[in-house]
Amino acid sequence: MSVTMDGIGPSRLSITFCGLVLALLGGCGTIPERDVNDVGAPIPSAWTATASPQEAVSEHWVETFADSTLNALVSEALASNYDLKAAAARVEAARQQARIDGAGRWPQLYFSPGYERAQVRSAGFGSTEFGAFEALFSLDWELDVWGRIRAFQQASVSEAVATEADFHAARLSLAARTAQAYFELAEAKLQAEVAEQSIRDRRTIVELVRGRFTRGLTRGLDLRLALTDLANAEAQLAAARNRVQAITRLLEVLLGRYPAADLTITASLPDPPAPLSAGVPSELLGRRPDVIAAFERLHASDFRVESARKALLPRIALTASGGTRSPALTELVDPRAAVWNVAMGFLQPLFTGGRIMGEIRLNRALTEEALNRYKNTALNAFREVEQSLAAEEWLREQEQALREAVEQTEASQKLAIYSYRHGFIEILTLLDSYRSTLNAQSAHLAIKRQLLNNRIGLYLALGGGV
Repeated sequence: MSVTMDGIGPSRLSITFCGLVLALLGGCGTIPERDVNDVGAPIPSAWTATASPQEAVSEHWVETFADSTLNALVSEALASNYDLKAAAARVEAARQQARIDGAGRWPQLYFSPGYERAQVRSAGFGSTEFGAFEALFSLDWELDVWGRIRAFQQASVSEAVATEADFHAARLSLAARTAQAYFELAEAKLQAEVAEQSIRDRRTIVELVRGRFTRGLTRGLDLRLALTDLANAEAQLAAARNRVQAITRLLEVLLGRYPAADLTITASLPDPPAPLSAGVPSELLGRRPDVIAAFERLHASDFRVESARKALLPRIALTASGGTRSPALTELVDPRAAVWNVAMGFLQPLFTGGRIMGEIRLNRALTEEALNRYKNTALNAFREVEQSLAAEEWLREQEQALREAVEQTEASQKLAIYSYRHGFIEILTLLDSYRSTLNAQSAHLAIKRQLLNNRIGLYLALGGGV
């Protein structure tokens, strides 16, 4: 989408009086020159969290995961999600509001046909009835000599551009949430599979302990502990399955589907893409939609201040009316039935009870708010990128450590079952080895999903396209 306001308003009139009057107000050109790099802090030439080459982020980051199912789900969400459709409607509403706010720069022409019938009574002479047809036109036009209406309209145009940037931010956010929900669902299914395997292992232990108890080789306490451990594993499986259905329904709503939990997703997590080249920090200010939106809203506030200041100046309005009026409908086209009136008005505010100055000060305060919101939005954008870049390094190290932990716990589990069979260890040691294996496997799956989510967050922070 693009916001264009072609052919809005007549050409500005040049009047020498403008220079004299506006000099008292600070000059004709009062819109400040804004620098997109003015974020309240120096911008470094490179990201501090990485030494990657200075290259731009991919414009189609979803494809970097090389998952056809993910690509299809993101495309479906972008086409069917109702929140995104509402955001698109807000863009169109903002564009039309800008057109409405600029309509005052054009002459306003109206046509009002009608018919009037009247009766006149006079003492001693009875009454007389007569009727008249009329076809009247009226014109109102405020000459935007000082650019007050134009400044007001430009504020709406900037607001429309900001709303369009909001829409692009919503598209990017929706793609990211869909991808994150997809990976979260895949992890939840894998967690359920781990819990199912854990139950099978626990049942093997219960049968082993029951057999030893029957032969008098172990105490009843060992069997009770093994059965307790099995019950806990079954509770974990129920929780995992509940998580699967909850995430499935969430993902279905993102896709614009009825949440019936019938979405089929393969239980697998891909390896994260290669380390990302994030580019330079200054590029972020012209790429992230939320930063662009904040900067455009700052421009809108500047134009509102300008419009409010010019309300102190006189307004010049042209009014005209004309048409024809005749007792016979067929005579309306007769030039002799024509009537017309033209007037020019001059309105100079003298005393408004402080309303105009209050509006000027109000809009200046709102501009200061918009300026600080822009700076805060920009700094938070830098924070999100730096945080995601740094997190990826530590998450990769954490994933490698947990992968090693899974291998070690699986090996210790085999040794533990052998040792228990031969009476070398107690039941608590055996159960602890199985719990350690379950915890390590679960933590490894969680960190793999976090690594993928962090990469998605990095794409989102960098303002990558979809």
